Amino acid sequence: MRAFRAVTAGVVAVVVAAGAGCHGGADAAPPRTGPLRVGLAYDIGGRGDKSYNDAAAAGIDEAMRNLSGMRVKEVAAARGEPARRKVERVRALAEAGYDPIVAVGYSYAPALRRIAPRFPRTRFAILDEPSVSGPNITNLLFAEEQGSFLMGAAAAMKSRTGDVGFVGGNRSPLVRKFEAGYVQGVKHVNPRARIRIVYLTGPHDLRGFESPAKARRAARRMYRAGAGVVYQVAGASGAGVFREAKDAGAWAIGVDYDQAKTADPAVRDVILTSMIKRIDVAVYDYLADVADRTVTSGPVVYDLKLGGVDYTLTGGHITDIQPRLEQLKQEIIHGRVKVSPG
Repeated sequence: MRAFRAVTAGVVAVVVAAGAGCHGGADAAPPRTGPLRVGLAYDIGGRGDKSYNDAAAAGIDEAMRNLSGMRVKEVAAARGEPARRKVERVRALAEAGYDPIVAVGYSYAPALRRIAPRFPRTRFAILDEPSVSGPNITNLLFAEEQGSFLMGAAAAMKSRTGDVGFVGGNRSPLVRKFEAGYVQGVKHVNPRARIRIVYLTGPHDLRGFESPAKARRAARRMYRAGAGVVYQVAGASGAGVFREAKDAGAWAIGVDYDQAKTADPAVRDVILTSMIKRIDVAVYDYLADVADRTVTSGPVVYDLKLGGVDYTLTGGHITDIQPRLEQLKQEIIHGRVKVSPG
C-alpha cells in the first residue's frame, strides 16, 4: 500500500493552522466499510492535459494498482462552464455515495464550501487551496515558490541575454506564488536581469489555462524583445509557449509535470527543465490514508525539503548548472536562502 510513497520517502509534512480546529477527518466522518469509491473532479482539460490534471491522474492510477478493490468515478470541468457546474459536479458525486471526493484545483473551493458541510460523513480533499476548511476537508498544498525559485535560477544561468519571461494562466494567488519564487530565483543569480511578466487573464478567469494561441502570442513578444528563457505556468496554454520557443530557437520551462516527456515531441527539445509538483504522490498518499483510516483534515504541505517540489533533468540541458542548483536547493532546505510566497 505504501509502495508509491517510497518514491519520496517521508514526503508529507502536516501543518496545523493555529485555531483552525483541524482534527482527524475520520473522527468527524467514520470510514465506511468495503472498497473505496473515489470521486475525482478534474479541472479544465481533465485527464490527458499532459500537465496538472494528468499528475493527479497518475496518483489515482497508482492507487488503483495498490489499494485493493478501489473504484473511481472521474469527471472533468468543461471549457467556459459557469461556476455553478463545479458545485453541481461535486454534489452529484456526494449524492451518489462517492467517498472520498478529490477536487483537482483551487477553482473547486466554492463547491467544497457549499457541499462538504452538507455531507459530513464524506471525506473531501482539494489541491492547491488553503482557504476552504472543515472537519472533513483535507488541503493538499505545495511550496510552489521554492521550486519556482530554482526555475528562476536556471533561467538566469541559461539566458545569454540576461532577459527572461514568465507567462501565467491567470493572476490568481496560486499562480502568483510561482511568479514570486521565479523572480526571486532570477534576481538571486542575476540582480540586473530583465524579467517580463504576462498573465493571460484576471484572477477568476480560467480561460487563461486553455488558450494556447494567446500564450503563444505573449511568448512571441517576449522572445522578440530579447527573452532567452520563458517559464510558463498556464496549464494547456503552455503548449503555445513551447511552440513559440521552438520557432524562436529559445528555451521554455515546463510546470507541474516533466513536460519534456509529455509535450508534443516536436517541441520537447526546447524545454530546458520543468518544475514538478508531486501531485501524484499527494493524491496517492491521501487515498492511502483514507484506506488506513488515518486521514486528517486541514493542510498537508509538500515542500522542497520533503520532495514535494523539484526540477527535472530530462534532455540533459541543465547538467552543467545542476551542481549550482543543488547547492541552492540545500540552502533553501536548511534555511540559508529564504523564499517568500509573495
